[in-house]
Amino acid sequence: MAELLKGAPVAKAITEELTARCEELKKRGCIPTLSILRIGDNESDIAYERGVTKRCETIGIRVVKTVLPQTVDQNWVLSEINRINADPEIHGCLMFRPLPNHLYERALCEALDVRKDVDCMTDGSLTGVFTGNGDGFAPCTAESCIEILKYYGYPLNGSSAAVIGRSLVVGKPVSMLLLAENATVTVCHSKTRNTTEICRDKDILIVAAGRAKMIDSSYTNPSQIVIDVGINVDSEGNMFGDVDFDSVEPACAAITPVPGGVGAVTSAILCRHLIVAAELANP
Repeated sequence: MAELLKGAPVAKAITEELTARCEELKKRGCIPTLSILRIGDNESDIAYERGVTKRCETIGIRVVKTVLPQTVDQNWVLSEINRINADPEIHGCLMFRPLPNHLYERALCEALDVRKDVDCMTDGSLTGVFTGNGDGFAPCTAESCIEILKYYGYPLNGSSAAVIGRSLVVGKPVSMLLLAENATVTVCHSKTRNTTEICRDKDILIVAAGRAKMIDSSYTNPSQIVIDVGINVDSEGNMFGDVDFDSVEPACAAITPVPGGVGAVTSAILCRHLIVAAELANP
């Protein structure tokens, strides 16, 4: 039976550390503050907002919410972003995406001050991920994958890893984060030949393909660590990963569950980014 890499203990450890750092900031007169900017009433956005808010309250982070109507125009959103940029008491901003189709999302993301970009919305933050330098932070989900591997003691230095998926949200940035830890990384995607064979001989497999139960035991080996980033919901509300858990779990050494794996860590990583931003703004 594979080791189950649950996210809750990881998030708890991060939360305890951040609570102490938050108290230190407050002693220096700084109240770490997160601005949440949400457009419309998408249920998944609201659910994540609820989780982030609860985590922030536990740590001691103040949350300021701005909810705009679905029909909001570009200039209205831009004015809100500019207000957040100009407010020295706000240390980070979480803006839910994707934005409504009538908005030019890229321009709005780029308008955010990179120093307040706690979930890698800007090109400046991505540059930092790819170069290892600069302001901004990695995407929370990508960083959560690395955090889980480190927490459970799986060595990254010198390991071989396959990443399935090449999005800017997970696939590409998590590959860069693995490289920064001295892993050797192969990125697989829809045009990759012999994906099964490539993945099977790797120490670590990170799956962010966006297809429910796409990965079965033919992709794995008995000593492999499998990180499932996928979130897929069926018509009955059941949640599944991109990995066929029942097939893969007996055929690998360790695996993250869905739900309860990577997703359980992301809000804690977001809070870490916020605390770091507050510390940088109040040295």
